[in-house]
Parts: sequence; C-alpha cells; structure tokens
Amino acid sequence: MSTDPQGLDTAAVGRWLASVAPDAVSGPLDASLITGGKSNLTYLVTDGTHDYVVRRPPLGHVLATAHDMAREYRVMAALAPTDVPVPPMVALCEDTEVIGAPFYVMERVDGTPYARAAQLEKLGEQRTRDITGRMVDTLVDLHAVDYRAVGLGEFGRPDGYIGRQVSRWKKQLAASTSRELPGMDELVAHLDANVPESGDGTIVHGDFRLDNVLVDDQDQVTAVLDWEMSTLGDPLSDVALMLAYQQLGETATDGGGAVVTDAPRAPGYLNRDETIERYAAGSGRDVSDIGYHQSLAFFKLAVILEGIHYRHSHGQTVGTGFDGIGDMIVPLIDAGLAASR
Repeated sequence: MSTDPQGLDTAAVGRWLASVAPDAVSGPLDASLITGGKSNLTYLVTDGTHDYVVRRPPLGHVLATAHDMAREYRVMAALAPTDVPVPPMVALCEDTEVIGAPFYVMERVDGTPYARAAQLEKLGEQRTRDITGRMVDTLVDLHAVDYRAVGLGEFGRPDGYIGRQVSRWKKQLAASTSRELPGMDELVAHLDANVPESGDGTIVHGDFRLDNVLVDDQDQVTAVLDWEMSTLGDPLSDVALMLAYQQLGETATDGGGAVVTDAPRAPGYLNRDETIERYAAGSGRDVSDIGYHQSLAFFKLAVILEGIHYRHSHGQTVGTGFDGIGDMIVPLIDAGLAASR
C-alpha cells in the first residue's frame, strides 16, 4: 500500500526530477505534508541525502489564477540575485500528467516560521523586536527591487492595480461562496467607490506576514515563502495586509485560532505605529492612505478564508486546522468596515 501523502505521487515526482535534474536525486523519495498549509499544498521531500520542498495546487475546487505554480516559481527564481531571501529553485513541472497538477521543487531552507506568541516569548522582548523589525526591512527590500532589471517587467500591470484587485477578489468571492455574508455588500460598495490613484509599482508579495518568512537562530530572515499572490502593484497593499494580520493577531484569544496567528501579542512585537514608521523610513513612501488599503486587505482575507471554508465544506482540503474557519469571515468583514471609517 502506498504511503504517499494525499495529493503527491513521490515515485512520479522522483522519476520526473531525475529526468530534468539528474544530480538532484540519489534514490527513492519519501514525503510528508507540511503542517499548516491552508491553500497550496506543501510537502517536505527527501531522498535521504537531499531535502526539498514541493508545492502544488489544492485538491478539488481550484481557482487557477490564485494557484499558479509557474508564477510562484518565476518570481522566486528572479529574486535569487537580489537582497530578498528566497529558497533556491530546482525545477518547475507544468505537465499535469505527472501527478495530476502542476508543481515545483525548491531546496529546503533552515529557519522557523514564527506563528505563535508562545514561540516568540521564549526568545524574549528584544529578540522579538529585532525579528519583527527585520521582517519589515525585508518588505522594504522587496519593494526596492527593480522588477524590470530582474526580468519581471511583464509580471503584472502596476497601473490600475487597486481597481483590478477589487474586481478580482469580487470574482473570487462569487466563485467560492454559497451563503449570505452580513456586511459584505457594504464593504464591497466602499471599496468600489473609493479606489485611490495608483502609486509607483513594485513587486508585491500579496500575503506578507511573519509566518510566511523563515528566521534562523541568529534572528535573520533566511527566506520569504508563499508567493502565490505575488504580482506587480501598489506596495501599500503588502503593508496593509501585514497590518491586518497584526491587528487580528493582537486580538486573538484562543492561541491564534484556526488560521490567524497570535504572534503579535508577544512582548516586543512592533505595534502598528512602529511598523508603519519603520516601513516609511526605510522606503521613503507616503503611507497616509493606509486606511483604504487595510479595508481591501481585510476583504481579501475574508475571500481567501471563504474559499477555504468552501473547499473544506465540500471535503476537498488536506490536513487539519480547518474547523471553525467559516465563523471567521464576518469578523474580517467587520474589521474592513471599521478600517474604512
């Protein structure tokens, strides 16, 4: 009987990897699902000598634009020579005949994705302050990359980015929900009516938060992960989403809940004003319009979690931690409305 984790045929991956990168594999592969993946599926794969990470789209109900393996692979490969730390890419497979979906392979990078206040509390207040400050600095570094110089000139369209984001996430919501969500119509109306002018375009990560970066024992950021939402757009969207996660984390009362972490409750974690000030000082950007961007950030989170709730309710998720996600959507809508006011 196969011991493969659901969604990954390790023998097929091994054969394919040996054909495209012979030096990368020295024997049969063993794989395990990495705990915590709520969207694209992530596996730790090893042949006993080499350790890799494999990413593929979720099972079942999939919105292709939100689970583009080639897009993730391309942006990390392009960022390899920059100041932004990313895992080394190994190979991309777009042939769905191999495991039933596109996937890519990257080298495993050492580091901890801090997701809980309890983890940071063990480090102490000063180390927590250093880590969260470096997280903000990493975002500054990302937004400073000349995307044309690294070959990403066609990665997105910065002009009109915010308006397109509102339209895109409205479509995602329509494709991923089958129930009434109180307050959602009001939030969408606010976003439609108050779209700000486009700022200078940069590479945006699209889901930037502390548990999407790896931090080593010297408190240095070793890799930024989970680039499935990346594009070219308004850098304040990344700042706003980081602040949204921070706000939700500060008010978490159950150890972080099913998805939202409570890491921002740890002593030393930069607060909202400190985060904005550090980003503004490092980037030189005007952040006065952050309120609208935060409303949009909470809207995105609500749509993302509603999609996960939809897949979970249809038996299409892999792993644990999905119970209760459906109850988190309306509070996110409320937070978006509050930010708009």
